[in-house]
Amino acid sequence: MDSNFTSLLILLLFLAVLAVLLSGCENRSEKQRQIETPVQKEEVQGIIVALGDSLTAGLGVELEDAYPALLQDKLDAENHSFRVVNAGVSGETTSGTLSRLNWILSQKPNIVILEIGANDGLRGIDTNLVEQNIDNILLKLKERGVITILAGMKMVWNLGEDYTLKFNAIYPKLAEKYDLIYMPFFLKDVAAEAEFNNADGIHPNEKGYEIITKNIYPYVLEAITRVENDSTRS
Repeated sequence: MDSNFTSLLILLLFLAVLAVLLSGCENRSEKQRQIETPVQKEEVQGIIVALGDSLTAGLGVELEDAYPALLQDKLDAENHSFRVVNAGVSGETTSGTLSRLNWILSQKPNIVILEIGANDGLRGIDTNLVEQNIDNILLKLKERGVITILAGMKMVWNLGEDYTLKFNAIYPKLAEKYDLIYMPFFLKDVAAEAEFNNADGIHPNEKGYEIITKNIYPYVLEAITRVENDSTRS
């Protein structure tokens, strides 16, 4: 083989290897730049905790169809940078919510949507205890500076007129006491409507949660306004 041709072949091979090495260095440099300067995500302005029982947790539907997830979608669509946390626990009573409130507060919520009491009522728990538990929950939230939306609950009349009237009176009474954002009835336009509930007739289906989300949204906007005003003053 001609020596000049051999020399040329070696040179071409050397240049090819050099090009591969340089390309690898460029790729590593680009990856390093991505690590050192990550993409900045939009800052979360605040946290909304949806606190409650199975009506909040979304028993009978997929998690993304429960009202906290639908509320998150609605807030995102309107460019409100608040993160919604679903803290609903199926079967929970007011006593259960009170017992885990310290954990809820550890999440540092700006807003809490409190929907609780239905299980107490269905079990016929003393209305004085129900009121005391909710009162204690609201007091702790107030002490931590949390803006609270209280979602009222109404009990069925077959528990007796006296019990039902006392139970239903708890929510407006405490809403006034603590000057809360008050949604009179969480299940407005959904309760007792077969089209908007699962087969048990108690828990909302996907359509029901869409209505709940629509109904609760103005109260959430009011709470966000309060948070923003407090932030401006501070």
